[in-house]
Amino acid sequence: MTAIDMRFATAADCAALQQLILEHGPNDWNYLPADGVDLTLQQLAAGTVQGLLAEQEGRLLGIMLFAVSDRYPAYRPADVAADRAGFLIEAVVSRDSAGLGLGSRLLLAVCDALRAQGCGWICADRHQQNTGSAGMMRKAGFAELGSYDDPAHRWSGSRQTTVCGRRL
Repeated sequence: MTAIDMRFATAADCAALQQLILEHGPNDWNYLPADGVDLTLQQLAAGTVQGLLAEQEGRLLGIMLFAVSDRYPAYRPADVAADRAGFLIEAVVSRDSAGLGLGSRLLLAVCDALRAQGCGWICADRHQQNTGSAGMMRKAGFAELGSYDDPAHRWSGSRQTTVCGRRL
């Protein structure tokens, strides 16, 4: 099998990333409005959001979009400053690459990137019942921190969002 390469995404990747996200991301557990995806990719192009992507022989397999952001300050450890917190905005792995550990490898690379930038904490959220995302986060060392009703973003199952986090 050919090696999988990981690299930071650039503005030049935005069209391919949008296609991957909108083609392989939607399911009963993910909240992916097209305008929100577009805004996040504009932020990537502007440099306020970062992305790590996985490729194999030039084929895009997955993307993690993240930022230095204190999205859930109530869960951030008291000894970590707000400007040293990261947030995983989006994680999408192509359907044919799902279940192979690529998501957790990408997420660990995101953790390494944020740690190198001086961050000491990262959090992410997911649908409470998204077992695939839960497994990816668990393998990357994340712990569940709490759940809340979120009917505006979760229209299936429990309709709850679970927040997960870990120290870096």
